[in-house]
Amino acid sequence: MKLKIKKGDTVQVVSGAEKGKKGKVLAVEPTVLKIKVEGVKVMTHFDKKDGLKTAEGFIPYAKVKLVEKSGGEKKKPAKKKASAKNA
Repeated sequence: MKLKIKKGDTVQVVSGAEKGKKGKVLAVEPTVLKIKVEGVKVMTHFDKKDGLKTAEGFIPYAKVKLVEKSGGEKKKPAKKKASAKNA
């Protein structure tokens, strides 16, 4: 399955506990439809050797919307339907 969101794009969370947060996409898992976004779903893990670590977790692809492509181009606005008056 081909996804519209790719690594490096900027997205906004539209539902859930992190609603409204924006961030850069760090990783994409297309087989399970999940993405990792910078600053969203930050989890902590204690390791005896390294101590307390923080890392982002994966969130469902359906809970985000694309704000800006990685090339700097904004998302194109929806096309308007042609009216029937020109018949």
